[in-house]
Amino acid sequence: MKINKASVIGLGYIGLPTAAALATQKISVLGIDVNKSAVDTINQGKIHIVEPELDVAVQAAVTRGYLQASLTPEPADAFLIAVPTPFIDDHEPDLSYIEKAARSIAPVLKKGDLVILESTSPVGTTDKLSHWLEAERSDLTFPHSRGESSDIRIAHCPERVLPGQVMYELVHNDRVIGGITPRCTEAARGLYEKFVRGECVETDAKTAEMCKLTENAARDVSIAFANELSVICDRTGIDVWELIQLANRHPRINILQPGPGVGGHCIAVDPWFIISQSRDATPLMQAARNINDNKPEWVIQKVNDSVQQILKDAPDKTISDITIACFGLAFKADIDDLRESPAMRIAESLAASHPGAVLGIEPNISELPDSVATSALTFESTEQALLTADVYLLLVDHRQFRRFNPSRAGKVVVDTRGIWAL
Repeated sequence: MKINKASVIGLGYIGLPTAAALATQKISVLGIDVNKSAVDTINQGKIHIVEPELDVAVQAAVTRGYLQASLTPEPADAFLIAVPTPFIDDHEPDLSYIEKAARSIAPVLKKGDLVILESTSPVGTTDKLSHWLEAERSDLTFPHSRGESSDIRIAHCPERVLPGQVMYELVHNDRVIGGITPRCTEAARGLYEKFVRGECVETDAKTAEMCKLTENAARDVSIAFANELSVICDRTGIDVWELIQLANRHPRINILQPGPGVGGHCIAVDPWFIISQSRDATPLMQAARNINDNKPEWVIQKVNDSVQQILKDAPDKTISDITIACFGLAFKADIDDLRESPAMRIAESLAASHPGAVLGIEPNISELPDSVATSALTFESTEQALLTADVYLLLVDHRQFRRFNPSRAGKVVVDTRGIWAL
């Protein structure tokens, strides 16, 4: 099918880079978002998120007239939905954003259009998307009920990019594309082949949905092993970083690095989409989630132990005199994304419980979000934190933090990423 105009619904960490990638192929792209500030920023050729090379791509696309943002959907040939899929009570998936996106584009659909769900979703969501659209447009036919003869093509193509490398990986990574029918798959593949240099691998919608969840659940299990190993090593006086380095010399071993937990909108969330549909068959995934979710509490205890040691060594001090600096608030290195961040959770928890000052240092943002700004956590610069803090808690291995090593200055350090080792 020929695609002259595409529309991307949701201009966040995945939607905006995808819109920019399409626009580089001289496809007219309309990005849709409910955030007016984000829309206005993009229409100025600027970006509202931190991602290397994205600013250049967006500026070029807007300047050349191939990318525009709006609050309101318009007719197009292809619609890509890239909205959040968080979970709600008891880790049940929240599909309301996808449903709202579907209902928002329904009025502008026409025969022959392609709708692609990129949002990571529980198995069966793409089929639900087809039902939601049909409920709004009884004058059109959809693949869940009319198969290959349907007016609208619907497919799922999950993103599988690494924050900080999105613009490269969007183009070079293989893509898994699963349509509700083979013709849906073929239509979606035609769109991705316009900008993807990796292989576009065809499957069905349910397998595509499960593939993304499987990838992240597998990483979650591997990280849980590393995090559990770090706790064991701490108890036995073994340097976990050295241990992992030695173990990884085995030709068939590749242990990941431990950290303060697992964050972001993928690994910390996606396993629950599998668990929610098969709780009795997922004991390993549930155990991994519990290990990674509990790691922040272990880190907090390590900090509290350090505070008590300072008080023991300096009896003239009170606990209110002790300042804790939390280096890094994002969920991973060199990005500004705080979603599901264990570092953010740890910093906020310490700020709520520690009588002294707790500083949050995050070089990739200019201020704390409104949801955090009302807490006792103080947003501070790296330089000021180094001058005033008694405990240095390294939570995220941003490149800025690799340039110094407070361990060598005799500071009290809790390093969850292993970059400040003596």
